[in-house]
Amino acid sequence: MHVKTGDKVKVIAGKDKGKEGVITKALPKVDRVIVEGVNIAKKHAKPNQANQAGGIIEVEQPIHASNVKKIEE
Repeated sequence: MHVKTGDKVKVIAGKDKGKEGVITKALPKVDRVIVEGVNIAKKHAKPNQANQAGGIIEVEQPIHASNVKKIEE
């Protein structure tokens, strides 16, 4: 994989094309990465110890590593 955790990347394909962010987690076995602020999905959550209120929360979903390009600073 050409990127790793902590790299600043730009999305070059998909619904979030053009957005930039930092990789928070890399999943090399499935060739995917999680970029902060990119590919946000809404998820329904029941109340639990960590989330007392429950409700609808926004979570970042992984995107394929080929859809991001490393930005040199």
